[in-house]
Parts: sequence; structure tokens; C-alpha cells
Amino acid sequence: MVDRTETAKPVPSRKPCLTAVLRMAGLRPTRQRIALAELLFGGPHRHVSAEELHGEALTAKVNVSLATIYNTLHQFHEAGLLREVPVDASRSYFDTDTSDHHHFYVEDEQRMIDIPAASVVFNTMPHPPKGMTVTHVDVVIRVRKQQG
Repeated sequence: MVDRTETAKPVPSRKPCLTAVLRMAGLRPTRQRIALAELLFGGPHRHVSAEELHGEALTAKVNVSLATIYNTLHQFHEAGLLREVPVDASRSYFDTDTSDHHHFYVEDEQRMIDIPAASVVFNTMPHPPKGMTVTHVDVVIRVRKQQG
């Protein structure tokens, strides 16, 4: 019988890596930013609202207000670490996948599903107003479960 406690290696902390990512993005790596970055980037890509992240933070014993969550999500977005995907005037999701892609929004579940960029094709695009350039195109296709 092998005693695995002697051979088991501790799981390295992601804090040094996240600290470097925040610094490279021009953000000071505060305790709260690092804790929220661990929650956001600690797994696969996902879509999260401020309220959902606040609930996760409370469960993880991260003492942070909803206002701080909103501020941090917007700072991460401005720094290019997240994409903001507004679904209506009062609700946005933040996407940890910043690559070019689109979304389905499942209205009755309040959930986002990724659509590969190549799956949405435009025959023509309007010219931007004079003196402006298109930076990106975000498509959100609203869906709901069929009745019956």
C-alpha cells in the first residue's frame, strides 16, 4: 500500500499568475480584485452577471459589496480581460472569452450560449458614420423554449 500523502504535490496557487495578469492589464492587484479574478478565471470560459458573481463571492467568503463587483467587472472589461454582453437596458453578462464570437440569450433561463463567429454571416454592413470605424460587431440572438 502506498501512502499518497507523502507523494502528493500541493496544488500551486494561481494568485501569482493572476497578479501578473492584472498588472499587465494596468490594474493594481488588490485583494478583492485577485479574489474576484480567481472566481472568474478559475475554470472554463463562462458568462456571469454581477449578481451571480456577488453570490459566488459570498459563498467563497469574499467580503465584497455588489457595487464593488460592478466596478471590478467594468474595470476588467475596460482592461480587455472580459467582454460585456448587454441583453437589455438593465442587464449585462460578462464573458471570460474575449475572442470574436456571438451569443444566444435564452430568455426563460437568463443564460448565454456562445455562437462561433463563423456561424453568423453578413451580406452587407452599413458604413459607419463619417470619422468613425467599426471596432467589433456583437450579435445576441434571443431565444426561448418552444411551447407544447
